[in-house]
Amino acid sequence: MGTLNAAAKQGKSLVIGTTGFSTAQRESIRKAASGIRCVLAPNMSIGVNVLFKIASDVAKTLGDAYDVEIVEAHHKFKKDAPSGTAVRLSEIIAESLERNIDEVGVYGRRGMTERTPKEIGVHTLRAGDIVGEHRVLFGGMGENLELFHRAQSRETFARGAIHAVKWVVTQPPGLYDMQDVLGLR
Repeated sequence: MGTLNAAAKQGKSLVIGTTGFSTAQRESIRKAASGIRCVLAPNMSIGVNVLFKIASDVAKTLGDAYDVEIVEAHHKFKKDAPSGTAVRLSEIIAESLERNIDEVGVYGRRGMTERTPKEIGVHTLRAGDIVGEHRVLFGGMGENLELFHRAQSRETFARGAIHAVKWVVTQPPGLYDMQDVLGLR
């Protein structure tokens, strides 16, 4: 937030790839972006952002006939669970299905549980030195469709951030995300 305030004060462009902002902090980012160029994204990987778009399209096409489960895996030192990327993925899919993730999100399961028709499951794995993996399962009766992204190097995030930096400086003031940067809207 200190970097955001400094950028706003100086009228400089900003790319934010951090997650875990509170509602109040996200509102501060939105307000600051009214006067500066700002890209805010939970993940700078170009592949993950294509996954966001594809998952949205698949969810709209398959609709309520398919169950949705998201599984993410990261290194054992990662503190947030689920990851910001998995959270955003669940939000995007819920929006595409006209659901509220706060009402239908189920985070892990234990015991005797029966799946409800509209729930979106989100599951977290932490092990070893996994850079990042995100899998979306659309489970239907008689068939499954899986989307999968694996980051094999942290360089992929840097490349995406550099792409965002080069793009955002050519835009008018406002708040953007990687979908904007990549022309995926």
